[in-house]
Amino acid sequence: MKFVHVGINVVNLEKSINFYQKVFGAQPVKVKTDYAKFLLETPGLNFTLNACDDVKGNQVNHFGFQVDSLEEVLKHKERLEKEGFFAREEMDTTCCYAVQDKFWVTDPDGNEWEFFFTKSNSDTQVKDSVACCISSS
Repeated sequence: MKFVHVGINVVNLEKSINFYQKVFGAQPVKVKTDYAKFLLETPGLNFTLNACDDVKGNQVNHFGFQVDSLEEVLKHKERLEKEGFFAREEMDTTCCYAVQDKFWVTDPDGNEWEFFFTKSNSDTQVKDSVACCISSS
């Protein structure tokens, strides 16, 4: 396997393309009037946007990028804040049976993306008062 494929429905294709260009740091490889495709080598991701008239709620829990260090988390956070995105930070939080440093950004249709570094495993799902891996935009 080379790529993971994720396709999401979006209401405003232009806004979503703009958002994902900044988040991915890449241009789409294909754009049509109702469709856009990003093909990322790192991470191996085939990501498509499918325009539709209405998107009701977040049909998935969230999406995320697992990175190799806290420094990489902070680099992406700084980069996206410079692009004008609000980044909700969660450092040293226990989530999904792991201790993680992370931040979140939200796309124009309410889908949340986390950039996270796993510091260690945990025997508990959540120890903090912060909701674990639940969209709260």
